[in-house]
Amino acid sequence: MIRTIVIPETADFNISIPPEYIGKPIEITYLALDELDQQPTSKKSMADFWDVLSNETAEDLRKQVDENRQDWTD
Repeated sequence: MIRTIVIPETADFNISIPPEYIGKPIEITYLALDELDQQPTSKKSMADFWDVLSNETAEDLRKQVDENRQDWTD
């Protein structure tokens, strides 16, 4: 994986694809880092998913969360 931060000087930007990536699906994404700071972050709780998940899926998710929490405390 190649990840870098650049400051473009023009609207055009050229990149070179490494030979080992040729013929493979790759993702190219760009975003302004200052935009990340502007997005509000909201913490989600299980209550936010009420009536979105089925009861069975919600119970499976709750069990998985409980198991993960137990792993952290061990």
